[in-house]
Parts: sequence; structure tokens; C-alpha cells
Amino acid sequence: MFDRVQIPERLPHCPGVGYKSQHFNDLTEDPGTVGWLEIHAENYMGAGGRPLAQLRHLSERFPFSVHGVGLSIGAEGPLDPDHLARVKRLCDWLDPAVFSEHLAWSTHGGAFFNDLLPLPYTNATLTRIASHIDQVQDVLGRQMMLENPSSYLAFDESTWQEPDFLRELARRTGCALLLDVNNVFVSATNLGYDPRAYIDAYPLDLVGEIHLGGHDEDHDDHGAPLLIDSHGREVADPVWTLFDYTLSRCGPRPVLIEWDNDVPDWPILRAEADRAATALGALAA
Repeated sequence: MFDRVQIPERLPHCPGVGYKSQHFNDLTEDPGTVGWLEIHAENYMGAGGRPLAQLRHLSERFPFSVHGVGLSIGAEGPLDPDHLARVKRLCDWLDPAVFSEHLAWSTHGGAFFNDLLPLPYTNATLTRIASHIDQVQDVLGRQMMLENPSSYLAFDESTWQEPDFLRELARRTGCALLLDVNNVFVSATNLGYDPRAYIDAYPLDLVGEIHLGGHDEDHDDHGAPLLIDSHGREVADPVWTLFDYTLSRCGPRPVLIEWDNDVPDWPILRAEADRAATALGALAA
């Protein structure tokens, strides 16, 4: 357990992008406003080869954020020690500026589900996740950040509001928080609450990184809007508006553009990063 929350300051307050190998040459030759990169830990757990060689080369120029998607922090069972050991090996040699994971679960009874699944916000859940965060931080020997989820349903048994739940996890464990603004907008639309009210209630002083990504629009069986956190398109205009509001409340932060599916050519991704840089610049002005 970390004694108190210290926000990581190793990432610059500028745009970053999720690294994809097809953009390697673009990043080395013309990164534009992009000042840091993020990878998913599970994509780089091999022992060598071209992917790790590219990371080593890029790490000489860019700070990295390692984002885990498979630790299953919210699972009822214990964390997988082998998976956690692989994450540690990656972090030990890459020495990323930050490591983060999700407030979600994806494993049960030895099965792995290819999704980040929701949790009821109860005292029992709080205790279990705090223990898992302590274990991760102890094994890695570094602070982690925890990301708010995108939600498609709410649990009747929840006794905590999500911002308060995250604040209490940070207080108990010393972890910092990763605020995904697109997830806030998706969850607010799906569950019918005001996304600005969520931002107002969120412990913004504990945020070490902000994420922006695209979502898909659908409708549920009753015809109500249903948003899917797809990471497969440009950031939607209402999410940019909510991002501007968030910056007005918390000040500049490192901002990641997430685009993991149907990855575009570099100019399109760079344009998204440039838009985030413009928002950060307007705040400074």
C-alpha cells in the first residue's frame, strides 16, 4: 500500500496516442504534437522480436504508459500470479512513466472473457479490489492508476456512487486515477445521468491521465440510445465538449487518444491528437 496518493508527473501534459506498429515510421519521422505513447501490456509480453525492438527504439524518444487489460482487478478470485509476473517483467525493462488498469473484471473460474465487465459498488467489492490493487502495487513496486469503466447496466445492490467508490479506493491504496472522458459520456447516456454532474463529483485532484476515444451509437430493445465504447472511430463532438469542461475543472493533464479497432492512417490519428493539443493550449491561454 502507498501511504498517500501522489499523482504521477512523468508524462508531459500533452497528447499521447495508443501505439500501433503501422505508425512506427510516422512517429519516428513526424510525431507532430504527440509527446508520449501508450501500449496494452498484454500485447508485449513476449521474449523478444520486432515488437519489443520497436518499443526499445521508441522509448529512447517517448515516455510510455503501460495499460493493462487482463489483470481482472475486480474478479472475485485471486489475481493470476503468472500474469502479474509477466506485467512486472515488461514494466521492469520498459520502465514506463505509469501503469494503469481497469475497474472491471474479465476472469472467473479459470475462464477468460474478452471484455471488461461491470461490478456492483458495495463494501465487499471495495475491500476485494483494494486488496488486489495493493498486491499489484507491491509486486510491481510502483503506483498504479485505475480507470473508470464504460457501463451498460447498473446494479441494484450498489451502495456507492462510482466517483465516491474510486475516491475511497485511492484513499485506501494510494493508487491514482485514470479518467476516461468517453467512458463517462457513454455511461451517462446509457444509464441516464448528467455527465457534467459526474465530472463535478469526481476526485479530479487524483487524476494522473485522461483518455479520449470513439464510440458507436445503437439503440436498446426499447428504442433508447445505447452507446458502445468501441475505440474504433474519431472522438465524438459531445465528448470533446465534455473534455473541455473537464479541463476547465482540473487543469491540464496528459491526454491519450485511444483508437484500437479499424486503426486509421497516421494523418487521421494525428489530427485527433492535434485537437487535444488545441484544447490544452486554449486552457493555458
